[in-house]
Amino acid sequence: MTQTIAPRVRTLVLLFLAVTGALLAGAAPASAHAALTGSDPRQGTVVETAPAQVSLTFSEPVAVSDDALRVLDPKGERVDKGDPAGTGGTTYTVRLLGGLPDGTYTVTYQVVSADSHPVAGAFTFSVGAPSETSVEASAQSSADGLVGSLYGAGRYLSYAGFVVMVGGAAFVLACWQRGSGVRAVQRLVVSGWLTLTASTLALLLLRGSYTSSGKIGDVLDLTLLSGVLQTKTGAALVSRLLLLAAAALFIAVLFGSAQYRRNDEEKRDLSLGLAVGGTVVAAGLAASWAMSEHASQGLQPGLAMPVDVVHLLAVAAWLGGLTALLVALYRAPADTAVDTAAIQRFSRLAFGSVIALVVTGIYQSWRQLGSWSAFTDTRYGQLLLFKIGLVAVMVGIAYASRRWTARLAEPGTPRALREKREETAATVPATGGGAGQEGTGATGTGETAAGTEKTATATAPTPVSTASADTDTEREKPAAVTGSAEVRAEDSGAGAKAGGDSARAAQLARQRAAVATARQKRLRDADPNRFGLRRSVLAEAGVAVVLLAITTVLTQTEPGRTEQEAERAASASSVPSAPSSSSAQGTGAVTLNMPFDTGGKDGKGVVTIDLDPARVGGNSLHVYVERTDGKAFDVPELKVALTLSAKSIGPLPVVPDRVSTGHLSASGVQIPMAGDWTVEVTVRTSDIDQVTVSKNAQIG
Repeated sequence: MTQTIAPRVRTLVLLFLAVTGALLAGAAPASAHAALTGSDPRQGTVVETAPAQVSLTFSEPVAVSDDALRVLDPKGERVDKGDPAGTGGTTYTVRLLGGLPDGTYTVTYQVVSADSHPVAGAFTFSVGAPSETSVEASAQSSADGLVGSLYGAGRYLSYAGFVVMVGGAAFVLACWQRGSGVRAVQRLVVSGWLTLTASTLALLLLRGSYTSSGKIGDVLDLTLLSGVLQTKTGAALVSRLLLLAAAALFIAVLFGSAQYRRNDEEKRDLSLGLAVGGTVVAAGLAASWAMSEHASQGLQPGLAMPVDVVHLLAVAAWLGGLTALLVALYRAPADTAVDTAAIQRFSRLAFGSVIALVVTGIYQSWRQLGSWSAFTDTRYGQLLLFKIGLVAVMVGIAYASRRWTARLAEPGTPRALREKREETAATVPATGGGAGQEGTGATGTGETAAGTEKTATATAPTPVSTASADTDTEREKPAAVTGSAEVRAEDSGAGAKAGGDSARAAQLARQRAAVATARQKRLRDADPNRFGLRRSVLAEAGVAVVLLAITTVLTQTEPGRTEQEAERAASASSVPSAPSSSSAQGTGAVTLNMPFDTGGKDGKGVVTIDLDPARVGGNSLHVYVERTDGKAFDVPELKVALTLSAKSIGPLPVVPDRVSTGHLSASGVQIPMAGDWTVEVTVRTSDIDQVTVSKNAQIG
């Protein structure tokens, strides 16, 4: 049986690598969760005059860097100036140079969505008439190269490490507390902790390059790392590392307690403390994903985040516990084999986890898709259907596992096997030959311990016949006592015959211990129900590898609801590529440049007013203040007033709020009627230096 373990493990590893590679290679480029829903000028439109700025509207708030929005002329030269700025909500603008000639211009953007994924794209518009352009309007993202692949692999490993660590610890604590002393289970949980810690550190280092340049050389850039630490995703990754330190202490206590003997009350108190502390740490780790990804944005984030935490914990309890059970069935020593009661407890835990997964999964599917058509018309929906199918397959295999577990609990076959084990142990004194037989073994005339069944019977420890065959712990103690007693007997016999060959006596003791262990393992593996359970659990684990890979890709794919909304917005904004009055009105923003000089030190500069859409009703007002050298200029005070002298309206005061250095804005500026309005700007550069400049503009 043990000879088949390694090939099966290798098969699972190969399956993991194949599925991960295929899914990462087949992932859609720029798989983001925010989408461009509108722009001004609109994509493909032709405007009569060059706009003063370009604005982009996304489906959710995004993070923009200094170089996030760029506008290129037909020769590929940049014609934007200043840093991009948000106008409130989900619209972002970048100003353009004045006096742009006719031709086709390309707008490129690379931002980061609120749920941590990079968004990249490009589109064109034309001034006067379309022209040839040397710029390729591609949607190449920093997430599409080597750094993006490494980041995706890191996300998979972080999920896998979380599932193995949390699920393995839950299996030991809730189902099989004796497993805390099994070395194979200890290694499994610790490897999960190491995997999650290493992948989290890697994600933290890769994050800066992943959301900006996409260059592998920028991974160790401390400037980018500093910027990452100030983002929501960076804070989540740092929080995860801190929680992993607490998880390390939890694991140390969980497995260290197996070395000490405690009474029942102490064991209950320790188990309760570990259960409460472990649940808090596991929930915190799950929240580090929920607060920075899908659940934190979109509909009902206050409800979606706790639902996502429950979903992740249920996944860990089921798949991680399944992995721990698989290791216990294949790797646990014969004297501490996982018992039927532990398997039944895990069966109940897995059933509860599946119920939680179904309930939370239904809510998440509705939230991310929004319609039945999104199941088949979007990549997210198609992947979700595949995931649902895999879950159904796993549930079917789990049903078979429950049947094997029920057969293990039946009084028939297991009891017969135990009786056979007791009968085998009872025949040992009659066939063993006592001390004379031991003397023969010491002189090397007997067969080796790993030889035939006859040797196994002849060299079996005599006191086993007095032990209970129902508990592994009681079998372990007589084996140790027997080994010690027989070594002493062999030492005396060997001393009389060969001058006290203690080394050979020790070797014989080890051989006999190996024989006893091998016999116990043969009896354990002879149970056909246990063999069937091992096969079904192995099949579940194979499907779980693929399921976890699909889940990882889903977290990097644009939700169906967002994808369909973006498609509808793009269809609504598509216009013919020809000049028209409507397209000209679409860029009706008024831009006024007014030089000023307050007369004091640093009193010279230029103030630019952008009023959009410059119509009757609500408007957005942006004010940019620059020095004469073109650098942004923060002034102590700036006021704007609007006057329509022909109708004796005004002045209407506007006090804009500071957005960034040299940039102020105000929303909801009301223009009551159309006409030739005077825009006055009062600029104060010191306590006593102040000036008012004005210009007229046709509004409405």
